[in-house]
Amino acid sequence: MQLGVIGLGRMGGNIAKRLMRGGHGCVVYDRDPKSVTGLEGDGAKAATDLADLVAQLEAPRTVWVMLPAGKPTEETIAAIAEHLAPGDIVIDGGNTFYQDDIRRAKTLMEKGVLYIDVGTSGGVWGLERGYCMMVGGETAAVEHIDPILKTLAPGLGDIPRTRRDPAADPRAELGYIHAGPVGSGHFVKMVHNGIEYGLMQAYAEGFEILHGKNGVELREDQRFDLNLADISEVWRRGSVVSSWLLDLSAQALAGDPKLAQFSGKVDDSGEGRWTIDAAIEEAVSADVLAAALFARFRSRQDHTFGERLLSAMRFGFGGHIEGAGSI
Repeated sequence: MQLGVIGLGRMGGNIAKRLMRGGHGCVVYDRDPKSVTGLEGDGAKAATDLADLVAQLEAPRTVWVMLPAGKPTEETIAAIAEHLAPGDIVIDGGNTFYQDDIRRAKTLMEKGVLYIDVGTSGGVWGLERGYCMMVGGETAAVEHIDPILKTLAPGLGDIPRTRRDPAADPRAELGYIHAGPVGSGHFVKMVHNGIEYGLMQAYAEGFEILHGKNGVELREDQRFDLNLADISEVWRRGSVVSSWLLDLSAQALAGDPKLAQFSGKVDDSGEGRWTIDAAIEEAVSADVLAAALFARFRSRQDHTFGERLLSAMRFGFGGHIEGAGSI
């Protein structure tokens, strides 16, 4: 299948690479010409601008936009729509607020252009591991791009299979779902990120307690000089708290036990805030998720070992650089 990809950053470039490895054709565009040139060696066709990208695609065209949420995505989708025709599809794979998806889809439908939102999880590791995707949009449009989604998804892998109803959608086991109408994909991804905040905060607080057990304020016979790298490693092996986030923590601690390269200033992508807003709208108690979000706010004032671990985890799964903003 042929796809246009706009935005070749940490995830967009790897999405194009994974698709081309899977036999799909990609026409790519980014404001940074170096990003485009780098993908030409992998087989991508370079576009000089949005109009050129559309011109190189065969109808019905499918364009995947992978840009920061907000103004960059808003302006790009509005601009690309000017070059599209009825039956073409625009995919937003970034971290867009789901209500913006609903609004955009209505605007594009006036031109007969279809809109799909894809909540995409996988970070900088997606090229090799694949991407977990939560998709919102009209059924026919989602089915049309299924070959793309199947290639990007992780597949069954070696994860033990759940005893599921034989009639259950098999795509979930492959790492992607059609969550529902437009907006539902990003809504599910939004809550996913809210949960992620809570999980990361739990690890951070736990390791903060372990780290502080050798503090001078404690009685000398109750001080333990604990090896946090070994603890994180042993917890990976058969423990009920094992996870990919723990894997990333273990890797960070093995390379830098004091996490000296991280300040502990922890940004947030905005999705944690939107998750709390949704909880308020639905009158759902979300104590842990709210506390995790507020902990990130506080981390920008002073920094603890636990917050340095949060930064290490964010860098591990997404390549997030401290102080680089909310991406």
